[in-house]
This record gives sequence, C-alpha cells and structure tokens, in this order.
Amino acid sequence: MPAGAGAAAAAGAPRPGATERFAARTAGMTASEIRALFAVASRPEVVSLAGGMPNLAALPLDALAAEVADLVARDGQVALQYGSAHGVPALREQICEVMALEGIRADPDDVVVTVGSQMALDLVTRIYCDPGDVVLAEGPSYVGALGSFAAYQARVVHVAMDEHGLVPELLRDALRSLAAEGITPKFLYTIPNFHNPAGVTLAVERRAEVLEICASYGVAVLEDNPYGLLGFSGRTYPALRSMDRDVVYLGSFSKTFASGLRVGWALVPPAVRDRLVLAAESAVLCPPSFTQMLVSRYLAAHDWRAQVKTYTEVYRDRRDAMLEALEAHMPDGCTWNVPDGGFYVWLTVPEGVDTKAMLPRAVTARVAYASGTGFYADGFGSRQLRLSYCYPTPERITEGVRRLAAVLEAELDVMRTFGSSARPALGGGPQAPSPHTP
Repeated sequence: MPAGAGAAAAAGAPRPGATERFAARTAGMTASEIRALFAVASRPEVVSLAGGMPNLAALPLDALAAEVADLVARDGQVALQYGSAHGVPALREQICEVMALEGIRADPDDVVVTVGSQMALDLVTRIYCDPGDVVLAEGPSYVGALGSFAAYQARVVHVAMDEHGLVPELLRDALRSLAAEGITPKFLYTIPNFHNPAGVTLAVERRAEVLEICASYGVAVLEDNPYGLLGFSGRTYPALRSMDRDVVYLGSFSKTFASGLRVGWALVPPAVRDRLVLAAESAVLCPPSFTQMLVSRYLAAHDWRAQVKTYTEVYRDRRDAMLEALEAHMPDGCTWNVPDGGFYVWLTVPEGVDTKAMLPRAVTARVAYASGTGFYADGFGSRQLRLSYCYPTPERITEGVRRLAAVLEAELDVMRTFGSSARPALGGGPQAPSPHTP
C-alpha cells in the first residue's frame, strides 16, 4: 500500500468514483438515438421503420449450414485458431474481385479485413484524428461515424446535400472558411451511394469535382460504401476510389451477405496500411478467421452475384411499398426522396413539427422511426426523420406508414388549434437543409 494511503482511508478521505477515473474523451461516448430505439422497436406489436437491418429470408441457409459443417471438419484447426490482423489472404483477393464491379483496381496487400466496416471506420479515425481535429461529413451523416468522431474528440463540420448528393460548391465554401481559420480537415467522410440516412446518390459528374476540391486543400477522402451493389436500376456507380488511389475505401459484407458475420474491410494506400494493421492488432489482435473463411467459401462456391440481385429485388419491392404508402397517407406539407438503391427514405415534415419530440407518441401508436437529429453533430434535423424499408414486409410497411401519418396528423391538429406545437420539445434544434429539396 502506498505511503499514507492507509491513513487517508482511515481518515475517511473520499475515494474517486469510477467515472472520475475516465479519460476526457469518454465524454463524447453517448448512446445514439437509433440504438436507444431498439428495445422498443423490437417489440412485435411495433412496426419498426427505424433500424437498417438486412432481410436475410432469402439466404440459402441449408447450403450455408453445410458449408459451416465442412469448414469445421476440413479446416477447423485453422478456422478456429488465431489469424493475421491483415486478414485471410484468399478473402482479400476475393474482395478485390468484388470491388472491381465498381471500377476499383486493387492489390490484395492493400486490403485490411476488419470486424465489420464500423471497426475500419473507427480505426481510420483513430490513426488520423487527434482531439480537436476537424472532419468534414455530409449533413446528415451516418450515426456510427458521428459516434466514432465524437469518441476521438474530433469536431464535425457538416456539408449539405441536395437531391444529387454532396454539393461541391458548399464543400469548397466549407474548406475555404476553415482555411481562413488556419484549419485543414483531416478527411472528408462520405457515403456516395444510396446514402445512410438521406437515401440520395452522389451524381457521377460531381465525383471527380469533389475529389479535385479535396486534393486542392490537402484533405483526404474516406469513402464508405456498404450499399453500392444494391442499386434498383441495375446500375453500379464508379467508386471514388476508382478515380483516385489515395482514397480510403470502406466495404462490408453486412448488406450483401450477412450482417451477423461482421466481416468488412478497408482498402487503403500503402502508406496507411501498416498503421491500420497495427491499430487492428491493438483493438482485436486479429479478426475471426472462422467468419472470414466462411465468407471466402461462400464467394467461391455460390452464385453471390445472383444473391445480391435477389436482395436488390426484395428491397426494391419494399421501397415501392414505402413510397406508395407515403403518397397515400402522408399529410400535405411532407416531402421525401425517391431512393434508387439502399435501405432508406428521408422524410421532411411540415414546419413546427419536431420529430424527436414526436417519437414517444409514435412508439405509443406502435410505430418507430429514426429522428433526424441523431444524424447531425450540430443539433440540426428536427424536421427530418429516416424511414427504413429493408426489413419489414410490404404489408407491415404500409401499416407502419399509416400509423405514422395518423401521429403526424395529430401533431398538426394541435398546431392548427393552438397556432404552434403545444407539445413539449425533447431537445430539437435548428432546421436542416433537406437532401430532396433543391
């Protein structure tokens, strides 16, 4: 026992509580609004239009069960052993074949396999950002990214989108303003295809311009592309990485195969790769070889392109059901985008309605959504909400939208009666530009 410790204890000196020992950066580690919804949204009586869970009903589970059994029987001593933090070599080669569909030419050595692309996002933020550094992100942006940026005490500056994705001139304006303050952002974080949560896609003619703007200001680009193969028109958009080999590209099998396997990857420039592997070693030692080898077997032995097509058809049907229900039930003054892929519709409600304040009343009416404020780091989004159509059946989607419309009508009735919303706000914020409104 250190000198004096016993005397201090005997004298009744207070000991520091557990939270007093935490690092300062933990102040930014808060539960996201979307995660907090899961407990209520999973109740069977609630139609959840909140979470972006893939629909796995179309997976060939019998064939996968046979693959698992054969993997354990034939290669169990390797699959169940420690592996490399870099990832299974065969899978890294196959990942390069997957990315080739988006025009990417890559060396398997530059692929680092991770436990889902969220891990890759977190590790890239760790190796790039010191406390107080600035990152650029679309407004709105993926809630998991905002959580990682906050955890590493990075400051997020949002750049607005329109119906064609990130607006290059607004990106230039943001960089010009930051440069005037002597600030160079560490990177631009972008989801160019079928954006989460906004559902929009970055126009092809803007992609080279975005890259040129970032290069001119010395800003790296972090491209997150989990939905890129899930386009409803059959078109696959060229990845930003296909245009610039310095782009850090994140990919995942969560949306095109199975999210529970938690297999993602980062394609990085060679100068970044070694640091990323070291960061992965410190975080998990190594990603599970078992799940990597199962994904590798699936890609080698099964028609995974046909499986992606099946997923796409399922999601397109659900998207159509969502759009038809919105058109049939939503009150006047609501607007929404028409996504051409991915999982999400971004809805803007009439002025005066706070979607975060309305959410408890929606859950009481047995429907859940994700309020827009969870997708901004600066308090915006109180008039927006994200609706996910990937998991519920078309019938459940229709019923969920009908319930949501009834809740919204009740809010508007209160406003019409009293002149403004008489509901107590739960911490809304300034209004955000809507990606589907020019």
